[in-house]
Amino acid sequence: MKKIRPLILAAGFGSRLRPLTLNVPKCLVDINNKPIIEYWLDKLEDISVNKVLINTHYLANKVDEFLAHQKRKNLEILSIYEEKLLGTAGTLIANYKFFSGSIGILIHSDNFTNMELNELIESHRNRPKNCLLTMLTFNTSNPQSCGIVEVDENNIVQNFYEKHPNPPGKKANAAVYLFEEDFLNWLITNYPNATDFSNEVLPKLMGKIYTFHTKMFYIDIGTQESLDLARKIAKELK
Repeated sequence: MKKIRPLILAAGFGSRLRPLTLNVPKCLVDINNKPIIEYWLDKLEDISVNKVLINTHYLANKVDEFLAHQKRKNLEILSIYEEKLLGTAGTLIANYKFFSGSIGILIHSDNFTNMELNELIESHRNRPKNCLLTMLTFNTSNPQSCGIVEVDENNIVQNFYEKHPNPPGKKANAAVYLFEEDFLNWLITNYPNATDFSNEVLPKLMGKIYTFHTKMFYIDIGTQESLDLARKIAKELK
């Protein structure tokens, strides 16, 4: 069985969370005294992942300091500094060798959820043969701020609306993707200079993206309002 190789994106500026993120990188913003990226590391450790790659840029020294103090018995944490932000697709392309022979998972560190990853991974393993990518989806209460997908009866994406003013539904892209070398080969061959995943890559994959839908809560902590909601939910779950 193929090993799992996750990439956690942790390089962003967190501009919408300022002034909170003036001195704290968004991936280290706490939810009930625990940095959000630590929740993801816990999830990966729970499914026996033994190696994870984390990209850094903004306040990278603080991210590296946090990672240096992570005592994970069976999880090796690697970080890669981007002097210039490469974008989601650019980071994947630059680190394609990390995913060799594995199932890759692309994770944005600024999302908070109580879902586990096992079902998502199993769904990817059983995806239709023509699908190059598996996308996690969830129901959003604010569809105008998300990428909204339309799927067919086989849960394959047929249309994608990125932050559309009048999207046709509430099934949202959770920005967690699973892929293998066939996808990376396709990406590097056809779009070697791509940077933005949502606008440059996903629209080219209609009919080739399988989806797994979670009914668990899923929150992008990009605003103070959503961060407050995540903290409230986490407190209630304790």
